[in-house]
Amino acid sequence: MSPQQPSQRTTRTTRSRTGARAVVLALALPLLAAVVAAPAQAEIRPAAPAYSAPATATVTEGQIREVARGGVLTYPSVTSCLTVTVRLRGGGLVGAHASLFQVPGELRSDAILPALRKAVAGRPVAAVEVRGAVGAWHPGYFTRAIEAYGDGEAIPQPQGRDFDGLAKAVALGLKQPRGSVTVEDVPDGDQIVR
Repeated sequence: MSPQQPSQRTTRTTRSRTGARAVVLALALPLLAAVVAAPAQAEIRPAAPAYSAPATATVTEGQIREVARGGVLTYPSVTSCLTVTVRLRGGGLVGAHASLFQVPGELRSDAILPALRKAVAGRPVAAVEVRGAVGAWHPGYFTRAIEAYGDGEAIPQPQGRDFDGLAKAVALGLKQPRGSVTVEDVPDGDQIVR
């Protein structure tokens, strides 16, 4: 056998590979044509499972919790604190327990409204209810916590019960209309919101 002439075995292998390629190409072309000619469609993916809020939750100082429609939020031992409850239009409650002084490991008063707004996550809001020790709070504590002041800096002191100032601060912090926020001075103890 000369080096220029392929063997019969090589010729048969080449022909069978060429034939296999032709078959694959013949099968793939109609599929490719159908895909190219079809209108663009969005890829359909299964929806991510929705968060399922519990029916009850306890919200301690510096925390935020959510309950489902018809649920109950309990804010224990509200003495010098304020509670902020967001009533969602679709039902359900998202609540924050704003502490006058930071509890270790929990949110400060100047971090509570941004965290609550994030927890609401752009869902439509029906109302916002602020309750607690109104006379102990200066509206500025929602933008700068008492712990944020250094030695020698004057910490703003509340001048009586500033219902309107607190309502404005909460509305601004949650990016809600002022008219949707109510403020109520309540006696010490547990608060239960349904």
